[in-house]
Amino acid sequence: MPSASCDTFLDDIEDIVSQEDSKPQDRHFSRKHVVPKVRRRNTQKYLQEENSPPSDSTIPGIQKIWIRTWGCSHNNSDGEYMAGQLAAYGYKITENASDADLWLLNSCTVKNPAEDHFRNSIKKAQEENKKIVLAGCVPQAQPRQDYLKGLSIIGVQQIDRVVEVVEETIKGHSVRLLGQKKDNGKRLGGARLDLPKIRKNPLIEIISINTGCLNACTYCKTKHARGNLASYPIDELVDRAKQSFQEGVCEIWLTSEDTGAYGRDIGSSLPALLWKLVEVIPEGAMLRLGMTNPPYILEHLEEMAKILHHPRVYAFLHIPVQSASDTVLMEMKREYCVADFKRVVDFLKDKVPGITIATDIICGFPGETDQDFQETVKLVEEYKFPSLFINQFYPRPGTPAAKMEQVPAQVKKQRTKELSRIFHSYNPYDHKIGQRQQVLVTEESFDSKFYVAHNRFYEQVLVPKNPTFMGKMVEVDIYESGKHFMKGQPVSDAKVYTPSISKPLARGEVSGLTEEFRNRLGNHLNSVSHTSAATQRDSASSRMVLRLQRLHRDFALKMSVGLALFALLLALLVKMCYGKVYMETCVWNFSPFGMHRKSLPIKQSWQYFEKSEESPPSLITHKLSKTGFV
Repeated sequence: MPSASCDTFLDDIEDIVSQEDSKPQDRHFSRKHVVPKVRRRNTQKYLQEENSPPSDSTIPGIQKIWIRTWGCSHNNSDGEYMAGQLAAYGYKITENASDADLWLLNSCTVKNPAEDHFRNSIKKAQEENKKIVLAGCVPQAQPRQDYLKGLSIIGVQQIDRVVEVVEETIKGHSVRLLGQKKDNGKRLGGARLDLPKIRKNPLIEIISINTGCLNACTYCKTKHARGNLASYPIDELVDRAKQSFQEGVCEIWLTSEDTGAYGRDIGSSLPALLWKLVEVIPEGAMLRLGMTNPPYILEHLEEMAKILHHPRVYAFLHIPVQSASDTVLMEMKREYCVADFKRVVDFLKDKVPGITIATDIICGFPGETDQDFQETVKLVEEYKFPSLFINQFYPRPGTPAAKMEQVPAQVKKQRTKELSRIFHSYNPYDHKIGQRQQVLVTEESFDSKFYVAHNRFYEQVLVPKNPTFMGKMVEVDIYESGKHFMKGQPVSDAKVYTPSISKPLARGEVSGLTEEFRNRLGNHLNSVSHTSAATQRDSASSRMVLRLQRLHRDFALKMSVGLALFALLLALLVKMCYGKVYMETCVWNFSPFGMHRKSLPIKQSWQYFEKSEESPPSLITHKLSKTGFV
């Protein structure tokens, strides 16, 4: 194998480098001629990021809100008002809870099960990281309960400020508005009646004629939330009814905790209101009167009978008896006896033939004996109420009844079951088969197989699903009956009567947008628009600064790595030539606040960079000082 030989002697390895070869500094400065490869970015995605606000920004008025309401028609009316205001301000009311950004939970405090559902909904919302606003009687009556801590609450008389509460909640704040509406020190009925609303059923308007009551029932928790009686003026109620009819409503429900007590705080009465309302009800539309307690209807029986005879008023009245035992009624503090209840019912049945009387009964109230319960059974058997609401007693916290000696749970269940059996033992509508009735069609049945209509006595009649019937008066022949309904076949030659009112609003459409509210809405939307524009400008500026800082850091990192490698190469060459040297590292940190220098031995400098929280490390330069020869 041939051997290699050298013709010339090299004094040092450095002699290998010829004059024509590039020097290290030449190679370094030639880097400026290198053109980096440009990475193509997703232009569409970039533009989308430019136009969208940063993830941590919050612009109220664009979120989705899910509203859930429990309880009475008064509570449902409050829920409709809150939905209307939120929708008018730009929020989207959704029926899909999972898609919503915020849950508005409108509660009922009458029974334990309703509050249990309310509490479970709060827990579920928290598990799904939803924003939460609470409304209704539960938080109004007991806002300091543990499971309500830290949550926003809108009081029952503050529903006209729901937008404020929702906006602050979306921003991450907790707001509570629980005060009473007053005018010159006098308590008002609540929020204004001309607020926007979204009716659950565009054909039905629920009007709260007053809030609170004059009673002090020992079992009632609603009194703690709604307070004492406060009535709306007659002219405001009439104006609300007129507005509803102009928006295509064909049925009005009057509601409150006790409609019979209406007007006692403002020097008026329920009959006075009703006579004014029937003057503005168009032909083909109907009015339904809500619940009234026996004491306050007794003095108006003659007038009430005349009003219930009116062709545009349903011959229907809800009069809760609760118990047929005077002893139990006294413990309940109901302020009437069984004889008073019977007097009201007998008089109305005589003066308004066919009238429907609905009533409520509580089973197992504290102190109720078997004899007390049997008296209630006899009352049901005697009157055979077509509509009967049977409730097992639940002690509500904070009420006097909760402190009384309780009836055993098993006994309460047994009595509730017994009374239900008696109620289902008779069919109140069998004798009406074959009758021809005129009915008003207003909704769809739960199973979606029929349309639901009501006759003169507010009895439920199911009719075929013909779209031309909805919102109309239809003449039908009754051919079948059940416990809670009748079925009617439209008469072939009968005319479908269209009420002399406007076309109804679409489902989900906001009603009641007055000129004043439109002006307030315009101002609010302008401020939101300006806020949004300012937010987007600020976010664009912030992104520009961040991009510049990112470019600066990238440049610093590349320079740091390049120069560090170059310095190490030089150090290696110097050590080979001159022996030991002392190397000192100068660390320069670049930041928006200036440039800082720190000098360390090279070994310590690497430890400094490993431990430093600054990312990335900035430009490094090396200074070599000759300390001597070996």
